[in-house]
Amino acid sequence: MGMKMFPESVASARRNFFQHGEPVGALVPDSILRSWRRCADHGLDTARLPRLEPLTSAELRQAAGPSERLRRLSRPELEALYSDALATGCVVILTDADGLILESLGSADFAARAAQVALRPGVPWAETTTGTNAVGTALVEGRPIAVHGGEHYFEPHAILSCSAAPIYDPFGRLVGALDLSGPAAVDHRHALGLVQLAIEQIEHRFFEDGFGGREVLRFQADPALVGTSREGIFVFEDDRLVAANRVGLALVDRDWTALGTDRTDDLFRTFSKRAARSATPERLVDVRGRALFGRLDGARTAMVAGHALPRPAPRDVTPVLGETVEGGVRRAVRLLDADVPILIHGETGTGKEMIAREIHHRCGRSAKPFIAVNCAAIPESLIESELFGYEEGAFTGARRQGRKGLLREADGGVLFLDEIGDMPLALQARLLRVLQEREVVPLGGGRPVKVDFALVCATHRDLKAMAESGAFRADLYFRIAHDTLELPALRALPDRLPLVRELWRRLVGDGRFVLSADCEARLAAFSWPGNFRQLAGTLKVLAALAEPDEPVSVAMLPAEIARVDGPVPTRSDSAFADPKAPLARDGSLEGVTIEHMRRTLEACGGNVSAAARKLGINRSTLYRRVLGN
Repeated sequence: MGMKMFPESVASARRNFFQHGEPVGALVPDSILRSWRRCADHGLDTARLPRLEPLTSAELRQAAGPSERLRRLSRPELEALYSDALATGCVVILTDADGLILESLGSADFAARAAQVALRPGVPWAETTTGTNAVGTALVEGRPIAVHGGEHYFEPHAILSCSAAPIYDPFGRLVGALDLSGPAAVDHRHALGLVQLAIEQIEHRFFEDGFGGREVLRFQADPALVGTSREGIFVFEDDRLVAANRVGLALVDRDWTALGTDRTDDLFRTFSKRAARSATPERLVDVRGRALFGRLDGARTAMVAGHALPRPAPRDVTPVLGETVEGGVRRAVRLLDADVPILIHGETGTGKEMIAREIHHRCGRSAKPFIAVNCAAIPESLIESELFGYEEGAFTGARRQGRKGLLREADGGVLFLDEIGDMPLALQARLLRVLQEREVVPLGGGRPVKVDFALVCATHRDLKAMAESGAFRADLYFRIAHDTLELPALRALPDRLPLVRELWRRLVGDGRFVLSADCEARLAAFSWPGNFRQLAGTLKVLAALAEPDEPVSVAMLPAEIARVDGPVPTRSDSAFADPKAPLARDGSLEGVTIEHMRRTLEACGGNVSAAARKLGINRSTLYRRVLGN
């Protein structure tokens, strides 16, 4: 690949650095230049692409052992990004702390091209072996990095545009990286924002278990963000900070060195134990006098209160999925507490795992683990060892100490088997035996281990028809389908505007990032063939592109959504009109939008510039669509 294939600035930088040893100025970002220098110091030759052979399946299983928890906690975000990757011709990559690719999901066409440069599981993408690349460089720099085309150290990697960020556990340890890679010829400006949002979710999920008996403070400057992935989290043991997330440390101007040294008095001027018993976040003041809001959970504060903490308050899912599903969730909680399995049925992307997590949150096992397994996402060759675990020496490449398995990890809590219709028949027989006998036999023999978990399954398939045809075991079907919770497709919801607003609020909070009225209209009117997963992915893109105090405009929407036109929600809480005034007579998106524009212009006293800013549109658009009519 010659220099003519690179943008002129990158081509000039490569000539100056690699051929002449001259300064490159501002032709490439400082992070790229630092990486080039490190790679040169390692003796890497840009003219000789290193030969990178992937590990065998057995070697990869062994190498991935220490990252088992990271893989489990990252799976929901990998699958969510996977749906975006399919549409944009990208691949989603999870690596360990050394840059070894653990998982890769996405576009088959691009994956085949990426494999030509060894971008596949079992290959190390550390900077020392693979040169400047988003994964390796992000791990070295300890921060989000984007590497486009010719900014890669080795020229053959110029086919890639990669965005990656490091993942940290609650103790400040670097545990891996998440990457979104696609063809360099395509604009991927939003990719790094999507990756960072996904990592916020993954790092937040690290706090779901493992801190029993300790005080956990969840806080933010905006109380609406407490309980979301954007909350700060501090874990205290005997009043000393022992674990945290990056959001929390940033809120009080601390870094990982605060762990094990700082106490509550070092961090907060006021720290009320009332927060443990409050349904809403209590006001806190940090040592610099800044106001924060937080809620304190934990066994020690429950003892101070003189009784056990109550079960977590139910979170109303009505704004998202409607009253019928809310009633179904309440019914499912009662059945699960009575040890009756629950089957959730709905199209792909309808929020089956979200509902399963909500059921776990409300049931009597909420303090114990929630273990999610996507039976369709785990390779058939690995699913048995993932579920049942194995003894030392069970097969070639098995970890020396064996593996516990996800069924045993769920002990005491809730096991969620997503897409159970894709579970191999042979494995269905083993699962049925576990459900009947309440014990697990690891691969390689050994004594059976007793397990106690509540079971929630989910599928988009017609399991009854599959059981009748022999494609699914009938005895297992009747064991798991005592009660079925049906989830509606997004297109079936007659009023999607409250849903759009609720999901946006949960994503960005009630703050400075808002959707314009026209943008809300198109989001509400779109049919969403990919259901909630597609809607959530689109909202994540908008959140990554949004600017504070600037309404998100229609121009930021994907083309197919920006073009949509048709009936819109007509409830009184619609954003398109004053709730006390009637809507446009024809009820169309065009008519309602113009009516809203007219009222906004009137509210701004005829000031076109002010009305356009409030609507998040150009003045010319307002002139053409309102003043021109």
